[in-house]
Amino acid sequence: MTTTVIERKWHSTTEVAEMLGFGLSKTKMLVLTGEIRSVKVGRNRRILPAWVDEYIQRVSAEAEGWAA
Repeated sequence: MTTTVIERKWHSTTEVAEMLGFGLSKTKMLVLTGEIRSVKVGRNRRILPAWVDEYIQRVSAEAEGWAA
């Protein structure tokens, strides 16, 4: 018998808030303003892991720009 493991493809706003160490309100605002990309599935927002990475890279690059 073969066991299939389904990898998670999407994150909820709550999960992203936990990953980033942000509050849920701040994370929801980042999603609503488009700072973190998302899609609406039914009544919920879903965020791809790559979109979280994009946000982190953009914020990091901006921080490095300030240091220069």
